[in-house]
Amino acid sequence: MFSRKSTFASQTFARNAELAEQAGYHGFHPTRRTFIADAAQSLLGVGCAAALQSSSRGSLAYAAETVGDAGLAVGKAKSVIFLFMNGAMSHLDTLDPKGGTTSQGETLSVSSRLPGVSLSAKLPKLAYLMNGITLVRSMTTETGAHEQGTYIMRTSYKPLNSMRHPGLGAWAGHLLKKSNRNLPGNVLIGSATGHPAAGFLPASLAPVPVTNAAVGLENTQSPSYLSQEQFLKRMALARQFDAKFKAQYQSQLIEAYDQTYREAVQLMGSSELNAFDISQEKPEVRELYGHNRLGQGCLLARRLVESGVRFVEIDYGNWDHHSDIYKHLPDMTTELDNALGALLRDLASKQMLGEVLVVLSTEFGRSPQINENAGRDHHPAVFSSLLCGAGIQGGGVYGQSDELGQAVEQDGVTHQDMNATIATALGLPIDQEFVAPNGRPFRICDDGVPLKKLLV
Repeated sequence: MFSRKSTFASQTFARNAELAEQAGYHGFHPTRRTFIADAAQSLLGVGCAAALQSSSRGSLAYAAETVGDAGLAVGKAKSVIFLFMNGAMSHLDTLDPKGGTTSQGETLSVSSRLPGVSLSAKLPKLAYLMNGITLVRSMTTETGAHEQGTYIMRTSYKPLNSMRHPGLGAWAGHLLKKSNRNLPGNVLIGSATGHPAAGFLPASLAPVPVTNAAVGLENTQSPSYLSQEQFLKRMALARQFDAKFKAQYQSQLIEAYDQTYREAVQLMGSSELNAFDISQEKPEVRELYGHNRLGQGCLLARRLVESGVRFVEIDYGNWDHHSDIYKHLPDMTTELDNALGALLRDLASKQMLGEVLVVLSTEFGRSPQINENAGRDHHPAVFSSLLCGAGIQGGGVYGQSDELGQAVEQDGVTHQDMNATIATALGLPIDQEFVAPNGRPFRICDDGVPLKKLLV
């Protein structure tokens, strides 16, 4: 059951500052106005979905207003940033620690700003921001295999040999109008291995891959041996050669690839390409996110949604800790805390959390038992995710795992349900049927049911 946060009547400015210092927010010392608004948030129960109000654009305080029963958050999110923890992130060592049990392992826990809610001690910044975050601690799936689990997470369907299903980013591009005509509506930061791309939708809806956020979008310059005029002439000549072929073999597939090509050429000549260049950010901002793949990926994601990109996925892998989990996991968890904490604070300071939905998830969880190799094995029965931002009530926990983190104890949530929640916040028609090329009808999130208690 979703539980709203309790009040903090005894919370003081000194305690706020102490927590902020512990969380590493040395660059975010609150002003008196910010503190008052932040205290009002704690006392009145304000979620990330509330419109951000302040006289200063740099303020990080949420609006001091309660979240009412406004029905489903259809279309409140203009953009989604989806952080995929590839490799099956351990819920027990991150978002759902089990202090004092045999499942605890070496991970210590820290109390968050929500009474009774603890996170890994390696996540102090997220613990500090929990007033605006919703944890889902009852995720569950049927498969414990990475490839199949990842495919279901991205598409809501089990893999088929005969076809591929679209991901949410492709569906958003197919059904929603572009916010920025010059930029792609769907971007994947990190590894593209195994991604379903556009599935059975037009190829032009596949995510544009950015392997390294620090490098940005590659191959965007015309060859050095060609002038701009020469390049345009060659493109015009190529279109002439293609015209006869296209007229003879009219096909939606050919048109989709042609559209992709046209959009790529259009982007090459656009100043909007600056959105992919994180070197334009101040050094202190890049430092805040962390000089690593995830940190710089989150910074790029913020730049992209700020410029109107609809769906950005960040793939952050290597969570498959079958051995020596406590040798590798602490550094990764700290990188996650820095990156996601900075992303949420940055979006809030730019008054963007009312329009951007941030989601973190993984394909399945890891076992409560530490194996003989000092690691945790695959465990699909229960794991955790989080949401924050547009259309989502902040400051609570949905669902519950059992005492050991072995199974769902209350309100199980499937990948299909999570995707239906995201799709509903985006305004996608999750009940509508679409016919695939093989003649079979499909819905965007299969039989997923949105988590209505989380939507505002």
